[in-house]
Formats: sequence, C-alpha cells, structure tokens
Amino acid sequence: MRIRTFLYALLLGMPFFMASCSDDDLKNVDSISSKKITLTRDRTYGVEITYSDSARVKAVGNAPILDKVTPKNGGSYQEMIKGVKISFYNQKGTIDGTLICDYAIRKDSELKTEFRKNVVVKNADGSTFSSEELIWDEARKLFYSNQKVYVKGSDGSIGEGINFEAPQDFSTYKMSTTTGQLNVKEGIAP
Repeated sequence: MRIRTFLYALLLGMPFFMASCSDDDLKNVDSISSKKITLTRDRTYGVEITYSDSARVKAVGNAPILDKVTPKNGGSYQEMIKGVKISFYNQKGTIDGTLICDYAIRKDSELKTEFRKNVVVKNADGSTFSSEELIWDEARKLFYSNQKVYVKGSDGSIGEGINFEAPQDFSTYKMSTTTGQLNVKEGIAP
C-alpha cells in the first residue's frame, strides 16, 4: 500500500516539477551548445620523429605519447603531453646536444614548437640551459624565451636572464636583464 501511495504522489508531483523549467533555461542550453568546439584527436604511443635537412639527420625526438589534434575550424597541432627528448646531431652524425621537457606542443601553421615544464638543453660544449618555457621557431632556425633562463657554462660559470635567444645549435646565445657570473672567451660574446 505504501508503494502505491508513493507512486501516486510521484505522478501527481511530476507536472509541477516539469513546469519549473522555464524558456530561459532552454535558451541558455542553446547558447552553451553553440560554443562547443569539435575536434579530432589521434593518439600514438612510443613515437620517434626524425628531423632532417638536405638528406642529413639533424635531430631525433622521442615522445611517450603524441596527440595530433585537428579542430574543426583548422589550426592543427601536435601535443606531447608526457614530454619529449630530442637529440641533436652534428655534421659528422654524432649527438652534440639534447633537449628534454615534460610537455611540448607543435603548432603546424606557425612552424613553432613550445617546450614547457622543466626544459633542459645541453649543447656540444657541455653548457646547460634550463627554463620553464623555450620556443623553437623553425622558420627563423632559433630558440627563444621570454621566461627566465638559467645558464650553466661548461667551465662552471652560472647566470640567468630573460629575453633569451640562441641559434638551433646553442653555440651562442644572448639574453637581457642578466645576473650571475658567466665567463666569456675573448672575441666571443654570448
């Protein structure tokens, strides 16, 4: 008997509940659903990417996960959510530098790759560059950052600065608002 009473009360109360939804609520739903973004995401595990120029390997990158994302409105990008490790090769074909980070994103249309979170670069002479963000501009063939970059020279000198810029091989670099003690060779400025 109690169940029957409960069902009657439920059936009688349902129209009052349904009437509490107004036209404004439905308009809000329409405005929210019109702002959704449609995209496709293709995920690949254990990726190795080789970058070459003029039939010579210049870099090999390894990422545990690579997501290729293509929004409906264009502007595709590749996202490495678990980081990347890149080995740079010299003309002799031996590794002369590395870059590691915890996250990276390559924007296809801009020809730029942003390396973020614990970015560490080691160049051929043993110098180390670290930052929370470093951007590689493929068209200009250089790395840059507006974030603070820490530099440790192969001779033990240390320094830090902002507005960092270096060619792809990190053979030289420049930055502003620097602090620390960096040793430079005569005739060669960082």
